[in-house]
Amino acid sequence: MADGAPTTIDLLRHGEPVGGVLIRGWRDDPLSDTGWRQMRAAVGDASPWQRIVTSPLRRCAAFADELGARLGVPVSREERLRELGFGDWEGVDPARLYREDPAAVDAFWSDPTAHPPPGGEPFDRFRHRVTGALAEISDSHRGEHLLLVIHGGVIRMLVAHVLGMPNSNLFRIEVPYAAASRIQLEGGIARLSFHCGCF
Repeated sequence: MADGAPTTIDLLRHGEPVGGVLIRGWRDDPLSDTGWRQMRAAVGDASPWQRIVTSPLRRCAAFADELGARLGVPVSREERLRELGFGDWEGVDPARLYREDPAAVDAFWSDPTAHPPPGGEPFDRFRHRVTGALAEISDSHRGEHLLLVIHGGVIRMLVAHVLGMPNSNLFRIEVPYAAASRIQLEGGIARLSFHCGCF
């Protein structure tokens, strides 16, 4: 790529996992049949990417591998793009959590830094690893068009980072299954080009 060309980083959330609606962080459930259809539909015939970087968890990596093979582009795994670790809440139905401890759930949604899930990953550590991964990926592949296949929490964190939002506002950002967003970096400035749009 020519010097000074913008770096484009597309973000794609995984589709629906097997097992229904559960709190998933590091829990490694695969995609359901519906999840596969959602992701294939989200990408369609788009093929602008020179490289795919994925979370190592199966609900992201399996599709990234399939897409990379179809497009003939390299796929790499990045451990720092894992979802937030939810500790004791991993694999729990959110409705059950609301029944058992609604105050703890509400406190987490409103201020995840001050009120992390019990036994969960500290939110500042999550922000540091995710934004560190973005910085390293964008620096290593300047001027390229990349696809990151990642998680809802990771996308929220990256969007919030680009927009300068505090952690307390993170869950105001909606990220449905197979949602697509785009970040562009040029001249040292990162911009959100679109969120929950189409490639």
